[in-house]
Amino acid sequence: MAATPEILTSDEIKLVRASVEVVGPVAGEVTVYFYAILFARYPQVRELFPANMDVQRDRLLRGLLRIVDLVDDPDNLVSFCTRLGRDHRKFGALRDHYPAVGACLLDALARYAGPAWSPETADAWTRAYTAAADVMAQAAESDAQLRPAVWPAEIIRHVPLGHGIAEITVRPQDPYAYTAGQYVSMETPWHPRAWRYYSPSHAPRPDSTLSFHVRAVDGGQVSTALVHRAGIGDFVRLGPPQGDMVLDPRGTRDLVCVAGGTGLAPIRALVEQAARNGFQRNVNVFIGARTGEELYGLDDMLRSAQRHHWLTVRAAVSHQRIPGREGMLPDVLREFGPWYQHEAFLSGPVPMVTAATRILLDHGVPRARIHHDPLEGVPALEPSSTPVRPDERRQEL
Repeated sequence: MAATPEILTSDEIKLVRASVEVVGPVAGEVTVYFYAILFARYPQVRELFPANMDVQRDRLLRGLLRIVDLVDDPDNLVSFCTRLGRDHRKFGALRDHYPAVGACLLDALARYAGPAWSPETADAWTRAYTAAADVMAQAAESDAQLRPAVWPAEIIRHVPLGHGIAEITVRPQDPYAYTAGQYVSMETPWHPRAWRYYSPSHAPRPDSTLSFHVRAVDGGQVSTALVHRAGIGDFVRLGPPQGDMVLDPRGTRDLVCVAGGTGLAPIRALVEQAARNGFQRNVNVFIGARTGEELYGLDDMLRSAQRHHWLTVRAAVSHQRIPGREGMLPDVLREFGPWYQHEAFLSGPVPMVTAATRILLDHGVPRARIHHDPLEGVPALEPSSTPVRPDERRQEL
């Protein structure tokens, strides 16, 4: 791991964070301006980004501003930037790109921070960004000696699961190592450079094939192409695995897992890994959907519960009266507590993860024992309403 970057002084940390607070209300304008000046000044970097910037627009800025959360935590800043730098290899990012991005970032912040921007603030931001960029560049260069930047993978199975969901199985050309519960970025040939994140629905397989559950999102170009256009023989590209929502082999606590929609995929992978590990701890899985028909994968999970005495599976629907539990998934979770002695894993829509996190905190579960993937849709310059662990390294690029 790279050397720990220099820590900012307490006054410098205050300046950096105060500037972000000021520009928060105009976050959308900041991101538009940032990319406008970046592409105008450095047109050569435009080819690193997708043609349609609707989703990408705030990812880069959000990742950079994550630095603000970690400027007083150098060890985790290094961990975050190391992973970020490794993942940037799939974009074709080079060491020379970082100063250009940094200069445009500071100019965008200065423009919208107004009187809150001072030479001292600029100096503090420069130090923080330079330290982070150095770690990212070093990590990318070291990673290039160990593994490819991307993994071309052939689609070998495509099975519709109903309600706009398809199970897509791919075979990478090179071995692909990951840990159950992690997520993977994917690029399709129909929308180059538009990377989307999906979680394998199983523990690692000996043949390195991976299966993903993809829902065609309204207006989602990549997900719609994967569900309705992709077929056997097509190729996609995979980025390196990401995420910390994995089982700790040294853990001893019982688990509570909450899955909504296709968020069931990483929960299934964790359950499968637990079975391989010879789990003897209790695992409670809650699966939620709007209607009973949308509870895809429930039968498989119930069969797993029949095979493993330590596994309990409960389902809830929120918009249909059917036999069984009715209500919003977080509310059902509350009924079966307390969970203060458990380790929690959450996966699904942002509102569900946010609500479930609050319920678990109310039950006395420490934040450090609540695990979930990065949340899409959280504005770049606004704090997430979901509490995050101090050691959570969010990969947002």
